[in-house]
Amino acid sequence: MIYLICVLIALIAAFGGSLVGLGGGVILIPSMLFMHHYSDAFAWATPQVIVGLSLIAMVFTASSSTVSYYRNGRIHVKIGLLFLTGSIPGGIIGSWLNQFVNTDHFSLYFGLLMIVLSFLFLLKRDKREDNEQEKQQKIPLVSVIIISLIVGIISGLFGIGGGAIIVPAMVFLFGLSIHTAAATSMFVILFISIISAGTHIALGHVAWEYVIFFIIGAWVGGTLGAKVNQLIKSNVLEWVLRLLLIIVGIRLIIEGLM
Repeated sequence: MIYLICVLIALIAAFGGSLVGLGGGVILIPSMLFMHHYSDAFAWATPQVIVGLSLIAMVFTASSSTVSYYRNGRIHVKIGLLFLTGSIPGGIIGSWLNQFVNTDHFSLYFGLLMIVLSFLFLLKRDKREDNEQEKQQKIPLVSVIIISLIVGIISGLFGIGGGAIIVPAMVFLFGLSIHTAAATSMFVILFISIISAGTHIALGHVAWEYVIFFIIGAWVGGTLGAKVNQLIKSNVLEWVLRLLLIIVGIRLIIEGLM
């Protein structure tokens, strides 16, 4: 039964994460933290182990969704590659810092981060839907590199793949549509997760007995999320993203304060 729960959590997390470009960690981590606190069967799922599993699952979530998004021509490869210049070393730094986080306040930190990011999507802005126009616009190199470094650190520290920062940054700072931002975010998350997951493996933050079940759920969910993304309008995607961040954030803050 515990293995089936792991598959379902990974599948739902990957579907939601791939759909809006967050990677899946924003669903998988709080779900696993909940199971750790309220089920003896998940006593092994400490915050560090959960982050390690989340990053491994995201490697497969991002792999499956990136293939689907690339086939549809949705990924802004140039911006994606620039994001990697800072996010890869940032991911290593964040993964190393994770071991020093006070586990008693882990939920609180994570929840506060989600709430802050959710408010960004309440701001009004001009929306773009022309994928070709997006790919021809000028790119502020320094801004992309600085933001990507922050993304990498957050990814390694909280195990969220960086999507919660990447998507808002691409939408608000670089003018991409939510569809292109989500697709490009998953492309970036693929490489960030590989580096960050490798660091967590080296630090011993992985429960290998359960990995395969998270991988199965992540691959299926990632593929489905990317396909459904192409069928949903941008305003609907943004509402899904807002609600997802707010709900998860509020619940984690309450849990962290208890």
